[in-house]
Amino acid sequence: MEKKNIKIADISDVNIVAKLANELWTNHSLDDLIKEFSELLSYNKAYIVLQYVDALPIGFAQCQIRNEYVEGTETTPVGYLEGIYIKPNFRKCGYAKQLLKECEKWAKLKGCKEFASDCQLDNVESFKFHLSSGFSEANRIICFTKKLN
Repeated sequence: MEKKNIKIADISDVNIVAKLANELWTNHSLDDLIKEFSELLSYNKAYIVLQYVDALPIGFAQCQIRNEYVEGTETTPVGYLEGIYIKPNFRKCGYAKQLLKECEKWAKLKGCKEFASDCQLDNVESFKFHLSSGFSEANRIICFTKKLN
């Protein structure tokens, strides 16, 4: 029988978190993610939970508190799902929703009345996950940048 558990990540988990995050955010280097998550975990700037099946880390969720305006919300602070990932072979088993619930509980403890997230416009799987998890679509935007000479 598989042993399934959720662990709150701490600094000793930085390499595990960064490796999983690198599978989600493939445009970032592993070294950059290790640095980023080291800072987040060292200074308690984020709440990160890991999903294990037996001894294998199969996913993570990262949430933070946002004090600035968050699209579609009416209160502040807002809990914000910065990223969530489950390895492909373990998807559709409810693990992501369990991680999300942990993040939502944490946000409530931090005084949040709302929880928000985002996904890329073309990420249909993420869009469906959000809707099935009780999120409502707030807006669709395209962001632009321009170099200043």
